[in-house]
Amino acid sequence: MQTIKLKSVRYNAQIGAFEARVDVERGDRTYRYPCRLALPIDAEINAVKLGLMRQALRMSDTAAPKSDQPRFLI
Repeated sequence: MQTIKLKSVRYNAQIGAFEARVDVERGDRTYRYPCRLALPIDAEINAVKLGLMRQALRMSDTAAPKSDQPRFLI
């Protein structure tokens, strides 16, 4: 089972992007990724969070098994 958690989502007005630390937990290991998503400040927050978490999964070099669906904690 893998779990994805967001930490400290914030908007960086200088670059026009949301930023967050995203933790991907697999088994007893946690992998941390700094993520950035260029969207306007009035973007739907759930879409922002999902985009940041998906980015972290793409960055991960420890792919989860095909049968292991991620659990997103928004």
